[in-house]
Amino acid sequence: MDSTPAQVTLIVFAVPEETKAFLKRVRPLLQAAGERETIQFHIIERHTTEERFWPTLRVLTTGMGVENARQAIGDALHAARPSLVLTCGFAGGLDPALPLGAVMMDADTSFPLVPRLTEAGVQGGTFHCADHVAVTVAQKAALRRSTGADAVEMESSVIRAACRERGIPSATVRVISDTANEDLPLDFNKLMTADYRMDFLKLAGQLVRSPGKIPELMRFQKRVSFAAERLADTLVKALAVGT
Repeated sequence: MDSTPAQVTLIVFAVPEETKAFLKRVRPLLQAAGERETIQFHIIERHTTEERFWPTLRVLTTGMGVENARQAIGDALHAARPSLVLTCGFAGGLDPALPLGAVMMDADTSFPLVPRLTEAGVQGGTFHCADHVAVTVAQKAALRRSTGADAVEMESSVIRAACRERGIPSATVRVISDTANEDLPLDFNKLMTADYRMDFLKLAGQLVRSPGKIPELMRFQKRVSFAAERLADTLVKALAVGT
């Protein structure tokens, strides 16, 4: 009997919208391949993270922002050491040439899935990890000038740092959910709680005051859903799930 430990890949997302698209795509493939699924829930101080375990795949949702990511990844890596970590999700475009749905990566030189990611259509790029959402075209242009990064997100730097400290190969894989040439429909920074959760009372109040924003928000949600599905499909191809 083979006693070699399984190579476990940890996929980290920030928000449920990212996670759900991936799980919706991957669960039927795993079940078809005969993988058994066990669901465990973990309460970690300020937020709840849900991990779904398969023999070789784990999925973690951290919550938005650096502090949520630092706390969740620290606890997850302490509980069980994976072989590989991918920090995935949405990113705002800073390079004007990047279209909606473009999937980009920045990986350790030792990261073994780079060839598969490349074959799945993922292009190399650089990311800036910000402490707030880049809302306007002007803000994105300023970040592009000051950092030289291709895209901006809010969690990957601390996740990658935690992996480096433990000698775990990691990669950032993100999809462009809003391009460098578009403003977001709302300033989401003003609609967050202190721990970077959406405050739905604030959101409702904003929409009552500015009902013209509702169609913009609905169009934006469709674009975000498209980006989430694009990322999910890409990850499934790169991970060869169910094959």
